[in-house]
Amino acid sequence: MEKSGAGEGRINFRLRDAAFGRQRYWGEPIPVYYKDDIPYPLPEGALPLVLPEVDKFLPTEDGEPPLARAKNWTYEGHPLETTTMPGWAGSSWYFLRYMDPKNNGRFASPETINYWQQIDLYMGGSEHATGHLLYFRFWTKFLHDRGWLPFDEPARKLVNQGMIQGISMMVNVLVDRSNDEDRYAILEHSDDRDGSFQRNFLIDRVEFNEGRYYITREGLQATREQDATFRNFEISKDRIELKPVIEKMSKSKGNVVNPDDIIAKYGADTLRLYEMFLGPLEQSKPWDTNGIEGTSRFLKRFWNLFYENDVFSVSDVAPTKEEFKTLHATLKKVTEDIGKMSFNTSVSQFMIAVNELAALKCHKRDVLEPLTIALAPFAPHIAEELWEKLGHGDSITLAKWPHWDAQFLVEDNFSYPISFNGKTRLQLVFPVALSKEDVEAQVLANPEVQQRLEGKAPKKVIVVPKRIVNIVV
Repeated sequence: MEKSGAGEGRINFRLRDAAFGRQRYWGEPIPVYYKDDIPYPLPEGALPLVLPEVDKFLPTEDGEPPLARAKNWTYEGHPLETTTMPGWAGSSWYFLRYMDPKNNGRFASPETINYWQQIDLYMGGSEHATGHLLYFRFWTKFLHDRGWLPFDEPARKLVNQGMIQGISMMVNVLVDRSNDEDRYAILEHSDDRDGSFQRNFLIDRVEFNEGRYYITREGLQATREQDATFRNFEISKDRIELKPVIEKMSKSKGNVVNPDDIIAKYGADTLRLYEMFLGPLEQSKPWDTNGIEGTSRFLKRFWNLFYENDVFSVSDVAPTKEEFKTLHATLKKVTEDIGKMSFNTSVSQFMIAVNELAALKCHKRDVLEPLTIALAPFAPHIAEELWEKLGHGDSITLAKWPHWDAQFLVEDNFSYPISFNGKTRLQLVFPVALSKEDVEAQVLANPEVQQRLEGKAPKKVIVVPKRIVNIVV
């Protein structure tokens, strides 16, 4: 269209939040004064503009912002702006000020900025994308265009973690209008949307049994006394089944899980591990308090690796090859996963390792000590305590990260799936050093294989080393 003269290309920028002023006290004061109702910026010499003293952090009786309560909130007799900047005003550039916080001449010196450069990794929720993060980048690009920054992106890498969602408990009930007032009689479930009423119940009043959720008569009574919405609810059964609905956590929905309550019952390490175990970092995932029991049991099993009959007992005997294999497989997996921020699969690997070491009755220092260091970023409290019990005076956070060794991961044997005409029927274990011919010979000599062949010679035997054996009959 430009070539034909029909128009010209143009880039339009749209900032989401046009209302920059906020009618509240806490925030950067906007350095603007009014003369004859015309706004003027404060001269540089009058900066910084500091928040004044006020008697209350509330709007005035006339509905003006809290700064209107301040006495002499003026510049040379002219009234100052009474709204403050939004939260993202300061948060858009404070990472730059952290580089050089005592510089009175500018936000940061060029030497300091060139030294620190951008943020290496920024972790933030996706709900910030159209608020803080938008301006975080916008202001950086503006400062770059002015020649004050050597980069136009504030962070080298940005990761948006997913939201942990809550479970709301809903019930469908028939509406009974036989009385003058509506009464929601919980007598049976209704599939008729027009005749049903949906309402959320507080999670702590809900019972979980055999994969189903219920609320008892007592739970409903407690809800009715607290929430007027339930005043007309009646229940004719001892309990009714509820339908779980996954949605955003909100106080109004009654599905908020208080971390303090979880920590009080299970400990902070269990909460940390379970949050990581829920799923991939970037994805939203539902919280299920019932699932946290498994994480708690894992930490107890890990603790028990250091004890025998409730007595701390760690051996200095050299580990077996099998024990070393479990350790180094875990170190390899966790080291790689941390780099990729795949924390859920790291926790899964720890669980596998603990089960294997428990089955081997492993209480050996050369295995447990590096494993404890690897667990420390995930469960710092239990790791720190065990580290001290292992005889170390310094914190485990100062310990050198253990490296995995590939020699311990070399397989001596391989379990071959044995297929007949493409369908797997059994598994046979052979040394990996065997040749294809030797594997074929031992497979055909196996009694179960002979029984399936019924004395007939196979048409073909296909051996894929360390993969599969397929017998064509």
